[in-house]
Amino acid sequence: MIVDDVSKHLGGRPVLGRTNWELPAGRTSVLIGPSGCGKTTLLKIMVGLLRPDTGIVRVGQKILDANSVWELRRRFGYVIQEGGLFPHLTAMGNMTLMARHLDWTADRIEQRVEKLVQLTQFPTDGLTRFPAELSGGQRQRVSLMRALFLDPDYLFLDEPLGSLDPMIRSDLQADLRNICRLLKKTVVLVTHDLYEATFFADEVVLMRDGHIEQQGTATEILSRPVSPFAKQFVRAQRHHLEPAAGNPVTHPIHDNG
Repeated sequence: MIVDDVSKHLGGRPVLGRTNWELPAGRTSVLIGPSGCGKTTLLKIMVGLLRPDTGIVRVGQKILDANSVWELRRRFGYVIQEGGLFPHLTAMGNMTLMARHLDWTADRIEQRVEKLVQLTQFPTDGLTRFPAELSGGQRQRVSLMRALFLDPDYLFLDEPLGSLDPMIRSDLQADLRNICRLLKKTVVLVTHDLYEATFFADEVVLMRDGHIEQQGTATEILSRPVSPFAKQFVRAQRHHLEPAAGNPVTHPIHDNG
């Protein structure tokens, strides 16, 4: 996927300046920056939920536009912060919604459900429950299974763990990273948390005021910030990255949240 000279105004206000970015295929890229920097707007343009004012998004040989959006979005999986589950559908109903719409056979749906339940470690007895009957972590697992159900080429994650308490978030961080590495899909994750970015990212894209300020590996962003803003952003979050004295931390702790 290539973002070519894309920009966007919302409510008469510029929220994304002319932006160029080529996603590394089969890798996890993290869009990071303070609130209002344009990262979610860029993600929504890439997934086809917003149309750019200028520029194009190219997916393979096709341009993402009004004529191709419905075809191309079948190649995209999308998870938002609160999960976006339909409250009147069970977990099973939510995750199989598009497959049923596309007339998948019952056997094919059953096989896919079984595979994703194993992949996400979702309890099988939760499939018949409604979202209100699930924990926050379980709802996000259902959202992830729904996003992965059609086996998309791209997975877009808009702060999927931001609303969870720390213990559950830690558990899901570890599981989600393992899933991304196992499936080798092209993943774009939006977060404002630099620690989360370093945990997930093959590439980090730091945004400011609707523009890409710096991109590179997490190590490059941390050790060689290219501007006063990048230095300030790293400095403001560095205490989250440094382990407490005598208690080294490497990765989030995996628990049963």
